[in-house]
Amino acid sequence: MRLIRITTNYPSYLKQFYSQRPELQVKSYAVQYKTLMEDCYGWADFWTHALGKLGYEVWEPVGNAEPMQKAWARENGVSYDEKTWLTDIVTAQIKHFQPDVVFVNDFSTYTAEFFDHIRSECSSIKLVIGWCGSPYSDSSVFKAYDIVLSNIPSLVAHFKENGHRCEYMCHAFEPRILDKINPNTTVKTKFSFIGSINKNIGFHNQREQLLKKLVKVTDLELWLAINQPSKKERDIFLLKQKLYNFVKSIQSLPGMNYLLNRIPKIKTYTAMEYRPELFYDDIDATITARCYPALFGIAMYQKLSESQVTLNAHIDISAQYASNMRLYEATGVKTCLMTDWQQNLHEVFEPDVEVVTYRSAEEAIEKFRYLLDHEDEQHQIATAGQSRTLRNHTFDIRAYQLDRLIQKTLSLAEKN
Repeated sequence: MRLIRITTNYPSYLKQFYSQRPELQVKSYAVQYKTLMEDCYGWADFWTHALGKLGYEVWEPVGNAEPMQKAWARENGVSYDEKTWLTDIVTAQIKHFQPDVVFVNDFSTYTAEFFDHIRSECSSIKLVIGWCGSPYSDSSVFKAYDIVLSNIPSLVAHFKENGHRCEYMCHAFEPRILDKINPNTTVKTKFSFIGSINKNIGFHNQREQLLKKLVKVTDLELWLAINQPSKKERDIFLLKQKLYNFVKSIQSLPGMNYLLNRIPKIKTYTAMEYRPELFYDDIDATITARCYPALFGIAMYQKLSESQVTLNAHIDISAQYASNMRLYEATGVKTCLMTDWQQNLHEVFEPDVEVVTYRSAEEAIEKFRYLLDHEDEQHQIATAGQSRTLRNHTFDIRAYQLDRLIQKTLSLAEKN
C-alpha cells in the first residue's frame, strides 16, 4: 500500500529553518528532506515510520518548502509555473509516486479543484483522506475527501451533520524524539508556554486573555509565534489606505478612471470594494514584553523538557474538548503539563494525576505555585503523564487506527 501525505509547514518555521542552515538550500532534495524530517516539526516523517511497520510505503513531501521542492523538480525534470509552483510540484510528486491513498492536512492550499485534478491525472488513487483541526473559511474542499479526520469531537459532529464521512482521531507523540533531546540539562524553566497567538475568529483570543493574566503575577516565560504587524507592515498598510482614499476620491471624475487604470501600481485600487485593513490585531503589550522568539521542532521539544511546568490552552474552536498536539508533546518528553479542563480530558489523561488541570486563570496561578513548592508531586505527575502517552498515544498506535480505517473503507468500496 502506498500513501502520500501532502502538507505545508508554517512559513515562519521554514524561514527560521533555512536561515539557520543557509548552505542547505543548494543541497539535493534527499539531503534537504532528511534534514527537515530530523528536526521533527509537526508530524515530520512520523507517519512514514509508523505506517512502514504495517507494510506501507509512505512519502511526506512538504509542499511549501520552496528550496527543497524546486530541488526535487530539477532532479526529476519537472517543469512548473513560478506562479503555481506550490501545487504544480506536488501534483508531479503524486503522479510520480502513484499512491493508493492521499492523506492531506492542509485544507487551504490544496483545494477541491486540486483534488479533482489529481484524481483525473493519477488513476492509482483509491482514497483521499483529509485532516481538519482548526477553523476554516471554505468548506468546499471537504467534499473532495472520502474521509475527514479531526481531533476535535465538536468538529466531527459538525462534519457529519453536513453530510461528510468524518472520524475522530487524536494527535500523538513520536518516541524517537526522546533520542534527540537532552533530558539532563541543568538549565531549567519554572513555568513555560510555547505556542502561538492568532487573533482571528475561532483561534486564540481566550488564550491571549489567559496569558495576559498569568504574566502579571507569575514567572511564566513565553515562546510565541505571533501575527504582530511590524512597523514596516503598518507603514505599508497606512500607505495603501491613503492610496485607496485618494483613488476613490477622484475615480468618478471625468476621464480619471481610464487614467488610473493605466498606472500599474494604482489600477489595483480602482477595482477594490473595501478599504485595506490590517488583518490581525495587536497582541497585548504585557505579553509581547515577556515573549521570546518562537520555537519549533527539536528546539521546542528541548525547551519543553527543560520546563518544570508547562502551560497548555486550547484553541477557541475547541473550547470544550481536549484535542491539541501540546497534550502529547509535553507529556511525551516528561514535562508536568498544566492544561485547561475539558469535558473529555479524562478519556486521554487522568486529570490531576497524569496532567494538572485548571478552570480559570486564578486556579492556574494557584496550582502552579503549589507545584513549585511540591516538586515531588510535580515529578510524579510528569512521570505518570509520560507513561500514559507512551502507552496509549504514540504514532504507532494511531497508524494502527488509520490502517484499520483505510482497510475497512477500501474493502467496502470493493464490495460496492
